[in-house]
Formats: sequence, structure tokens, C-alpha cells
Amino acid sequence: MIRNAKIALGVVICGAVALLAAMIATTDARAEVVSRSADGFVLRFESVMETTPEDMVETVSDLPEWWDGAHTYTGDNANLSLAFEPGGCWCETLADGTGFRHATVVSSADDTVVFNAPLGPLNGKATRADLTFHIGGPGPGWLVSVDFVVEGPDLGAMADGVNGVMEQAFGRYVHHLHYGETDSSSEAPRAER
Repeated sequence: MIRNAKIALGVVICGAVALLAAMIATTDARAEVVSRSADGFVLRFESVMETTPEDMVETVSDLPEWWDGAHTYTGDNANLSLAFEPGGCWCETLADGTGFRHATVVSSADDTVVFNAPLGPLNGKATRADLTFHIGGPGPGWLVSVDFVVEGPDLGAMADGVNGVMEQAFGRYVHHLHYGETDSSSEAPRAER
């Protein structure tokens, strides 16, 4: 009985250490609709974590690996590509062999990557769709953030739906940034609200 109690205590301690390590790795995750109007919205996702600006930029360039295939036209992120240079295309090869441009790389710096990204239902409707990946710090960890500024007639009503998709994408991005691999589950951990 004492032996079983020691084993159980060991399992609990191991679990607590693993949970603490996960909390330290990605802490203070937040997701929110920062503002909305009838004709636009601003989304912000952020997490404090141990990483580097170089890893952030590399993870953004790996976008086809961590973007969820469920949020593509073909249902498979293997059909995504990203020419990671100013003017480069975040594209998808469709079943008929044609390509679809989801976004364009506007700029890439040591700490910031900007896309013009009228994603999904925003395509053809948004007059502005700035998707910005940024890292700031250092401190006790780096603040990794994604901002999505969307403007266009009557697009404010789409804020909650787009926020849901982008929150899930941010979870996959942070997982890939932290672990260097894609989260193979259907739903990556979501940021806390």
C-alpha cells in the first residue's frame, strides 16, 4: 500500500512538473476582438513565451506546415505554398491545378512579418486586410503577437467568425513555434480569453 502511494505521488509530481513546464513555455496567452465597427475589425492574439525573433520569422515562413487544412479550399494544407519574400504568394494549388492567392507578403524584418491577407470570405470584400506577426521583448520571455486589421463594407459582422478561425490558427502557430512541429490534433490549444 505504501509502495502504491509512493508511485501515485510520483505520477502526480511528474504531471505537475509537466503542467508547470507547459505553463512557463507559453504563458499569458490572450485573444480578443480589439475593436469593431460596421465596416471593419481588429483582432489581436498574443502569448509570452521562450523563443527568439529568428524562430518567429522561421515559423511564419513554415506557415504551410502549421496552417489547418480545414481552413483551405482543398481541405489539405499540403496544397499550400509560401514564397517568403516581399510580393511573395501564400498560395494554394486547387484540384484543377490552378492556383489561388490567399495572401501576399508585404514585408519581413527581424521582428515583424506583414501580409496583405484577405483570407477566405474576406477575399474580394476587404479593402484592407493586414495580417502582422510580431515579436517584442526580451523580458521574462518574448511577447509573440498576431494582429489582423480588416476593413471593408459591412465586414464588421464577420469579426467573431474570423476571430474563431484566427484564434485556432494562432494556437497552431504558437505550438509550432514552441515545439518546432505541427500539432497533429484537429484542434490546437486555444488562447485564453
